Amino acid sequence: MIDEPSVSGAEGPASALDPEIAARLKRNPDGLVPAIAQQHDTGEVLMLAWMNDEALHRTLTTGRATYWSRSRKEFWVKGETSGNVQRVVSVALDCDGDTILVAVDQTGPACHTGTRTCFDGRALI
Repeated sequence: MIDEPSVSGAEGPASALDPEIAARLKRNPDGLVPAIAQQHDTGEVLMLAWMNDEALHRTLTTGRATYWSRSRKEFWVKGETSGNVQRVVSVALDCDGDTILVAVDQTGPACHTGTRTCFDGRALI
């Protein structure tokens, strides 16, 4: 079984994330960075989730979108149980280092409600 680091990576086993990448991240007080999943070929915004250093490392090395579940306090690989997989095409960090953009090839719905995106039918204006 893999020893999982704390959310911030400051306690427990260290993350294997490249130190140069880790140095560029601006994390919230919980050690997390928001990650926007976007369909790579259409630009459609699919969802927002959270990553810590280890989730980003796993995403970069496996090609499968891996996030940190704030409610369950554990890593989750998108589609591992639902089959609605996100195959990673590219990963970028915004200019401030405080948001990650994950371009993916989404299989099935991205939202846990069963819709294509977490933003379907939710326009405010």
